[in-house]
Amino acid sequence: MWAELLPVGRSASSGGYRRHAWNSADAECRAWFEEQARARGLHHETDRNGNQWAWLGDPTAGDAVVTGSHLDSVPDGGAYDGPLGVVSSFAALDELRARGVEFTRPLAIANFGDEEGARFGVACVGSRLAAGLLDREAAYALRDADGVRLPDAMERAGHDPAAIGADPERLGRIGAFVELHIEQGRYLTDDQPVGVAGAIWPHGRWRFDFHGEANHAGTTRLDDRRDPMLTYATTVLAARKKARLAGALATFGKVAVEPNGTNAIASLVRGWLDSRAADEETLQQVVDAIEQAAVERGGRDGVRVVLTRESFTPVVDFDGPLRDRLAERLKAPVLPTGAGHDAGILASAVPTAMLFVRNPTGVSHSPAEHAEQADCHAGVAALADVLEDLACRPS
Repeated sequence: MWAELLPVGRSASSGGYRRHAWNSADAECRAWFEEQARARGLHHETDRNGNQWAWLGDPTAGDAVVTGSHLDSVPDGGAYDGPLGVVSSFAALDELRARGVEFTRPLAIANFGDEEGARFGVACVGSRLAAGLLDREAAYALRDADGVRLPDAMERAGHDPAAIGADPERLGRIGAFVELHIEQGRYLTDDQPVGVAGAIWPHGRWRFDFHGEANHAGTTRLDDRRDPMLTYATTVLAARKKARLAGALATFGKVAVEPNGTNAIASLVRGWLDSRAADEETLQQVVDAIEQAAVERGGRDGVRVVLTRESFTPVVDFDGPLRDRLAERLKAPVLPTGAGHDAGILASAVPTAMLFVRNPTGVSHSPAEHAEQADCHAGVAALADVLEDLACRPS
């Protein structure tokens, strides 16, 4: 399975992946998922929001156990973030069948659409729509860098965007959701290949618009300029300082410049801030401090600063009894995480838990992302043990 999926959407130049929502690589990943489902005799369906499901047992029976993750990537992302969870889910099902267990609850494997938000700027679109945390009007307003609207991209890919929206009936049929994911960080020790997630830090994305004045780079005196790039650059440095002082995280990882000419002073710089903290109060204080620094610098540069919050996820405490059950079953440590996941979104409506597979370097969202094969196998075995505990009885 891993070998089949590995080349899909991979850039020859960077070695990273460009599996973005509703593009050709995404379509290949979706076709691969369906093939894996059919090969195992599972019932495959795509829900109203573009999420894929592979069912063993009656999808309408209720109290189902669901596992899975996502197959899309950040720009030039690694091979493991998302796909490891999907591949491991199919492998865990194969392991359970090899054990000869009897399934007492319906089981499903899911591939949630547009988890990374690389194309339209909002993370976990598929699960957010299903959980009612992203409404249809807001989803319809999303556009990619080329101006293509989300519903138009879905339609071009063969999915009807008219149906998107909250799906409480489907989520109401799920009794538990367990997502396996590569660890994003280095909390797991040498003798612990698998961990259990405790909670997800609150996090969000904010767009800073720095409005200046376009002018000639070769003729405009420095004192006559209203250069938004200066304000943006100072804000990037301020973000690092404010986050460090608060024990939080802040990253400007995406920027757009207009008119984007080498010999032109920019008229507009847009910078996207990703910020995360252990609690919501600290997170808000950090973002407020970054905004204040931007506005103050903009006042000196003759630049107007506008801040827009594009997405926000509050702190997620995974279901306590389910989390503790997994940790006890696996004798695994409970870890914090600053990364968002579909499991975190679904936690508002479904009992959820997460497993982490050790990442020896801690690198993620990069072609250097890696997990050892033995650890991946340990993750499959752990997921199979969990699913057996939740959905099966020994034969």
